[in-house]
Amino acid sequence: MDGEAAPVRINAGQVAGGHFRYYDYVMAAFVAILLLSNVLGAGKVAQVWLPFWETWWPFGAGILFFPLSYVLGDVLTEVYGYARARRVIWAGFVATLFMAFMAWVVVALPPAPDWTNQAAYETIFGQVPRIVFASVIAFWAGEFVNSFVLAKMKLWTRGRHLWSRTIGSTFAGQGVDSLIFYPLAFWGAEGWTNDLVLKVLVTQWVLKVSWEVLLTPVTYAVVGFLKRREGVDVYDEDTDFTPFRTRV
Repeated sequence: MDGEAAPVRINAGQVAGGHFRYYDYVMAAFVAILLLSNVLGAGKVAQVWLPFWETWWPFGAGILFFPLSYVLGDVLTEVYGYARARRVIWAGFVATLFMAFMAWVVVALPPAPDWTNQAAYETIFGQVPRIVFASVIAFWAGEFVNSFVLAKMKLWTRGRHLWSRTIGSTFAGQGVDSLIFYPLAFWGAEGWTNDLVLKVLVTQWVLKVSWEVLLTPVTYAVVGFLKRREGVDVYDEDTDFTPFRTRV
């Protein structure tokens, strides 16, 4: 699909197998942000000063950038339709599994005698299998819920009120993500009380949705640009919403 004219409303089935100018770039950005958020952000607990309460509040550093993957997920579904978003979700899922496998292999390799950074390397890249499993499952389920809700809401709203779709789908998708990840990863774990798991779960959910709200102008700009350049506005009127396929 190519062009600069105003986007034309079209059913997703009419562009099955077609080529889009910017789709591959959005896919690459989605997978890159997903992997980098897990590598660079997941292992650090940062803190922010809350002046109203006059206290420091801890948070996982990955939350600064991981929500961008949900923004791009919204963009993919809104611009290209559920089927192409589904393919990108699977690409991210497989990439995350490979990243976890690669980290496990590299950390497990015996270090050379004169290389003294093994302990630090294990601290940064060593992964707890339970947390990896929870993260991958939560990502997969949350992203598909996000994409499904947005595609359905686009039909219900007849393409109006984009903000309601992006925020509503993120509320649902991030809710599923958090409800799966934190209990699977930390319920009953050493140092984690049940109350703490619930507190972090709700806090992260609220922060992620808040990020989506703050980034709404950016989402509007990106969606508008891509629709104009691609020349179409895709609606999932006859789409098969099963997550278990990758064909577009």
